[in-house]
Amino acid sequence: MSTQLDYFKNLIEEKGYKFTFQKKIILKTLMESSIHLNVEEIYNKIKKNNIGIATVYRNLKVFKKLGIVKELNINAVNYYEMKLFSGKPLHIHFKCLKCNSIIDIDNNKLDLEYLKLNRSIEHSEDLQIRDANILFLGLCSRCKEEEKCQDQQSLEE
Repeated sequence: MSTQLDYFKNLIEEKGYKFTFQKKIILKTLMESSIHLNVEEIYNKIKKNNIGIATVYRNLKVFKKLGIVKELNINAVNYYEMKLFSGKPLHIHFKCLKCNSIIDIDNNKLDLEYLKLNRSIEHSEDLQIRDANILFLGLCSRCKEEEKCQDQQSLEE
């Protein structure tokens, strides 16, 4: 078992939950994914292991409660990503309105500003922020290019 899985196993068991085969498979699926996954996508990747969709929902709820995963609700669909060991505790997301892809914005300067904003709000409003989501909506580079080509074709007709 990997060091990260060992850590998750200990964390889950310390909180009084059993570290089951199902939990291990769901965690591995999320850890190995380069994209944000919704419940159906997770289920489709692991159903060959005889894991039901209700089990996926239950375990994601536990992982969220323990701070292992982060849930992003976009257009009434919940997407999940690893929160622990992600290397990006706070980061910005972008959702393409055409193809529905979700992209992590990897920009150290923006991440630093994001952290500063969180700290500033905590200080000025006397709050303790535990999580935050910033989501930009628009067209990804591929869809933007496709739309540009379609507009060009329309002008030529």
